[in-house]
Amino acid sequence: MRTTPTEQHTDVLVVGGGVGGIAAALAACEGGARVVVIEPYGWIGGQLTSQAVPPDEHPWIETHGSTASYRRFRQEVRDHYRRWYPLAADGSDRPLNPGNGWVSPLCHEPRVALAVLQAMIAPWRAAGRLTVHTRAQVQRAHTDGDEVTALTVRLADGTLCHLGASLVLEASETGELLALAGIEHRTGTESQAQTGEPSAPDRPAPLNMQAATVCFALEHVDGDHTVDRPADYDHWRIRTAPGWPGPLFSWNYPDPRTGRPVTGRFTPNPRSTATSMEEGLVAPELWTYRRILDRQAFRPGLFSSDVTLVNWPMNDYLDGPLFDVPDAGRHVRRAREASNAFLYWLQTEAPRPDGGTGFPGLRLRPDVTGTADGFAQAPYIREARRLVAVTTPAEQDLSVAVRGAAGAVHYPDTVGTGHYRIDLHPTTGGDGYLDVAAHPFEIPLGALLPERVTNVIAAGKAVGTTHITNGCYRVHPAEWSIGEAAGALAAYCLDRQTSPHGVRASPKLLEDFQSELARRGVDLRWPATMAAVGGAVGGDALPS
Repeated sequence: MRTTPTEQHTDVLVVGGGVGGIAAALAACEGGARVVVIEPYGWIGGQLTSQAVPPDEHPWIETHGSTASYRRFRQEVRDHYRRWYPLAADGSDRPLNPGNGWVSPLCHEPRVALAVLQAMIAPWRAAGRLTVHTRAQVQRAHTDGDEVTALTVRLADGTLCHLGASLVLEASETGELLALAGIEHRTGTESQAQTGEPSAPDRPAPLNMQAATVCFALEHVDGDHTVDRPADYDHWRIRTAPGWPGPLFSWNYPDPRTGRPVTGRFTPNPRSTATSMEEGLVAPELWTYRRILDRQAFRPGLFSSDVTLVNWPMNDYLDGPLFDVPDAGRHVRRAREASNAFLYWLQTEAPRPDGGTGFPGLRLRPDVTGTADGFAQAPYIREARRLVAVTTPAEQDLSVAVRGAAGAVHYPDTVGTGHYRIDLHPTTGGDGYLDVAAHPFEIPLGALLPERVTNVIAAGKAVGTTHITNGCYRVHPAEWSIGEAAGALAAYCLDRQTSPHGVRASPKLLEDFQSELARRGVDLRWPATMAAVGGAVGGDALPS
């Protein structure tokens, strides 16, 4: 192990190889930049892969509200299944949904997402323009005034590397660069006095964050596959959450929109299933909610069981934040323990339709998650540190209740689009669900730019939102759009020898950059017929 770090310099350094980070790397490479990506887990792809979260998408994702490269990713996923998997001929003209999960029109295995993302970045790696370090940890950020000049990174082999860069993109899952580099940021809930948001509390609470979740992959087969009883099972099986009709470990949970109790169904390997969000919400079937492999979609007899991803209301972790506290590592471990306890409850105590209890045939699928135990490599962290940005979209900028028929606020510096209901889970500070109907929105360039630091661009969940608007900016297609805009901006700045803030400040440069995004296939604005649509569409009555 080297004791003195090696020295390297690149054009663009991306902290985090998740959805936003990979979209940023692709865009920066395509713009002519040399790029290095630092990713702490073994798989690139974040939500799509290491966190095992099937895409949460809006109703128009097939045609609008994303980017050409995101649509290409989705098409490549479908092509992967058509090319390598023997599909059943169902006579349907619907776009292929391998899992037929009703959370999204494209529910698929994490490994397929990984294969597609690896293929998309392969040409740039072969050309020597892109280096991706997985299982690498940022140890220290080096600054000079209002710039981040370099990062010290511990690589997978234990060696230290001192990486300098002209521009640094923050695409980590927790906004770790903001903390390491002392870049102004917020966590938890802001007060109404700070943001003016109708749903904000009276007082700020920096450690009051949305629940994180450790997802896991399940199948249902013959035999008894019950895991060992967790040592602290009695703690987990009786825990509750604000607004819940009883313990979290139950088929009963509150509708996030109304607070009224809902009773979900659980039927492993059902013969007929919902194929859309609208059908799924009539009587929520948890098995098919985030199912990523529907055995009926493939050649008869190929698969003995479906595969579903468990990211449900019941396995949210509420006991504390996973960062910015002294015992963060303990909370990360306990989030995993909470999901393991929920699995044990499913196998032993969950009420069955026949009046019995427990589903011992439920079996973890480690091959699906790329882990030894079948739980995701990384926790799904819904809420990162949030940049104190030049522009901060707030609830009143996109809420249907506030904006009415006017639709969301239009931004002159738009660099992308997104849509989802404002979907906030119960929090570590004791808040219940917050679910607010939201209009399709534009992503302002100012939300990617720090107020002070001049060479850092937000490229993922650390984008400048509030605690509340994070609820609709954090989903897969919005994160991809943010990352792609950040990577394209970095390449544009290097090519024009200007700064990110300089692009936004110059009407001429901004117009030229937006034209470049449009040429890339980035949707900068919503069609007029969609821009003022909100309310019942987008998001789902099961929280994501």
